[in-house]
Formats: sequence, C-alpha cells, structure tokens
Amino acid sequence: MYLRQEIYQLLEEKYDEFNRKSFIASDPISIPHLFTKKEDIEIAGFLAATIAWGQRKTIINNANSLVQLMDSAPYDFVINHNSKDLKRFNDFKHRTFNSIDVCYFINALKHIYTTYGSLENVFAKHQQNMQLSIHHFKTVFFEIDYPERTTKHVSDPLKNSSAKRINMFLRWMVRKDKRGVDFGIWDKIDAKYLMMPLDVHTGNVGRKLGLLKRKQNDWKAVEELTDNLREFDKNDPIKYDFSLFGLGVFEKF
Repeated sequence: MYLRQEIYQLLEEKYDEFNRKSFIASDPISIPHLFTKKEDIEIAGFLAATIAWGQRKTIINNANSLVQLMDSAPYDFVINHNSKDLKRFNDFKHRTFNSIDVCYFINALKHIYTTYGSLENVFAKHQQNMQLSIHHFKTVFFEIDYPERTTKHVSDPLKNSSAKRINMFLRWMVRKDKRGVDFGIWDKIDAKYLMMPLDVHTGNVGRKLGLLKRKQNDWKAVEELTDNLREFDKNDPIKYDFSLFGLGVFEKF
C-alpha cells in the first residue's frame, strides 16, 4: 500500500518526466502539432483523438493520412468542401472507422463551425460539468442527417462511457502549462473541470496506486479517479494523465 505522500511524489516526478516535447512524436498529439492555426489544430486534434485506439504507430499514420487528404488544411477543407471532394476518402479505414464515418465527421464539423462558431463554443455550453459537456457535444454533432453506424464513434458519458478519446482531446485543447505538449488554446473551459482520459493503462496504474477501486473502465471510474487526482492538484488534476499513462505504457508499472 502506497502512502499518500509517496503517490504524490511519484505522480509529480512522472508528470515532469513525460510532459516534454520529446513525448510528442510517439503520440497522436503529433498530428495537431503539424499546424499553427487554432481551427486546424482543433480539427486535426479531434480527428486524431477519434481514431486513437489500437497501435500508436498505426493511429499516427492514419491520422496523418486523414489530414493529407484534407490538403493539409483541415479547416479550409471542412468549410469549403463539396460532395465531390469527399470521394477521396473512399479508401480510408482505421479499424471500424471508415469513409462513411469520415465524410459524416467532415459535414458535422462544418455544421458546428458555421452554426456555433467553434468547437470550443459547443463544449463550453456546460463548461463546469464535462459529463454534460460531452453529452451536449454529441447531441450537436448529430443534429444533421447521419448514418446510424457513425454514432458509435462519439462517446456519451451520460450512458456511462468513459469517453476516453474526447477527454484526451479536451486535455490537449484546454491545459495550459507552457511545456509545449498540450496546446491550451481554449479559454472557456477551466482545466480544473477536465476529466481523466481513462484507458486500460491509466486504469491499471490507478488501481495499483490505490486511486481507483472500481473494476470497470466507465464514467463512474473516471469520476472516482479524477476526484482522487484533484486531491493532489485541484486546479489541474489531469496533468497526471502524463504520469499514469507514462507509467503504464513506457514503464509497464
């Protein structure tokens, strides 16, 4: 059993070790780091996070293919594309995410930017409650006619999903720490409200450290783990995603 002070010191040490620019190249966050314009970063980040399951190298390669198919100008492509432009995605596939899903995502993103002004505005509707925020985002994302199969690619924590990939995307956009990994380009959501991007690695390490007792990796587990991390840093609890993920993936803790 780890003492609280031991856990805190370990989390802080590993946060400092893994929250470095050298981490970027081996992570899906490398895709939005190809861009400097806010909207390009958002769209590239959202698409990269959406397909972030499976082998990391494959995720990065496929996410890179996606933005290249968008002429390496994601926002311009989203706003100005026509139906003919979408044919170029016919052969795209990442596991169960295929061309049908990509084309809908592009149309849904256009709807969001033209109707709501930005992705940030949609997520900020419930900026103090990420469960409601992500649920609201999914509702807005499927406001236009959609293929039923695509709904499975956007999680809903109100249905007890851990929403790992969306929470990861929100970390990228919201956290501000000047270390060069997370972007911190959103101002309407405070980092203290972010929730843990819970996956098999962060879940397993959290349990070994006694920070998570729940066995399932669902939204209830996200709340339990995040609440415990807030005891170490109430204003930026999700900085410890670097610690738990690094311990799980790189150090096989």
